Amino acid sequence: MQSLNTSGRILSAVATAVVLGTATPAPILAQQASDSTRLVEMERRIDALARELERMSLGRDVVIADTAMHGLGAAASKVYRVDRGVSIGGYGEVLYENFSRERQDGLPSGAADRVDALRAVLYFGYKFTDRILFNSEIEIEHANEAFLEFAYIDYKVSENVGVRGGLLLAPLGLVNELHEPAAYLGTERPVTEQVIIPTTWRENGIGLFGGGDALEWRVYMMNALDGAGFSASGLRGGRQKGSKALAEDLAVAGRVDYVGTLGLTVGGAAYTGGATQARQLEGRDVDARATIWDVHADYRVRGWDLRALVAGAHISDAAELNTLNGRDAGSGVAESMLGWYVQGGYDVLRATATTHQLTPYVRYERVDTQKDLAGNDTVSDPGLERSIVSVGAAWKPVPQIVAKLGYQFHDNRADTGFDQWNIQLGWLF
Repeated sequence: MQSLNTSGRILSAVATAVVLGTATPAPILAQQASDSTRLVEMERRIDALARELERMSLGRDVVIADTAMHGLGAAASKVYRVDRGVSIGGYGEVLYENFSRERQDGLPSGAADRVDALRAVLYFGYKFTDRILFNSEIEIEHANEAFLEFAYIDYKVSENVGVRGGLLLAPLGLVNELHEPAAYLGTERPVTEQVIIPTTWRENGIGLFGGGDALEWRVYMMNALDGAGFSASGLRGGRQKGSKALAEDLAVAGRVDYVGTLGLTVGGAAYTGGATQARQLEGRDVDARATIWDVHADYRVRGWDLRALVAGAHISDAAELNTLNGRDAGSGVAESMLGWYVQGGYDVLRATATTHQLTPYVRYERVDTQKDLAGNDTVSDPGLERSIVSVGAAWKPVPQIVAKLGYQFHDNRADTGFDQWNIQLGWLF
């Protein structure tokens, strides 16, 4: 509180000095129209100064969040912060998983421990002018699989509106766009943001983005998911990833966030598009449509790292889509699914002199990918209604490097869940 009062006094003094030292007296302002532009610019600078003072009062809590721009993570948005030419960034993570030998029901889990060079990513960007830039993410997964995660051109129409086209990240959830490991707690991404929001999810498309001090938004038209890949476990198999993507069905994805309070993001997002890509069942069209939505909040202030998300999906004509895919109601995609999680962490080193951060955290999550089955079938897989409790700690010697240790408790209605230890090493630059 004392730092905020001090910041307020500094801001008041600076604003007074600026106004008294540079502003034109009121009688002259009334006579000179050009001075109104000068006053607008002065107000903009004072607002920017106020935001900077607030950022200083919050300190290291907002280092990652405050450098993310236009829906991308801190490293992914480096191209927006260069004056001209090439920008290079990246991130990566290595994950060790140690599984329990027994399931909930006492039977052997059959899971083998493993360590995986999960991701190594390079961001390449090029700023041509203040209005036009290129940005891309090239990823190596599991040490030997190469993917293009995104590649797009931005054109700034004005200060607050831009056009974006290419291979785009779908603007849903809290992880799909901001998936650098130092940007979120937990050794693994939430299950909800893997099976309902199929992170990392990208499709070819074009759209608009923009915002100001209080709101940020994005809306894209993209090739739709391919429902041939949907299953009882979720929508992840429907991603086309930009590779020779079928575009008989198109989709619209949009998002809006309130960001007017530094460190706080609150908003919602939605996607809707056809899911059959013009395939027919016995000579007739199947009008299946996938709709995905989420409501989310993220708050990082004075050592606290708090996050919550609710996401759902609805598949119209799911029964016919399953027949088209050769699946029954038990193995096919459900008519609706729902997932949510809440998590919190606190930097216990915040009050010390060290620049290190140590953040114990806990996340509680529930996911059901067969909330409502297609047609009249009532036989669901109890193993797909599950809860996951994740506890652990994240240590950052610097904001760009993180080491995480976590334990996950997995439970489901079939009593087939089994727990695991995870260790993650992540970095970004």
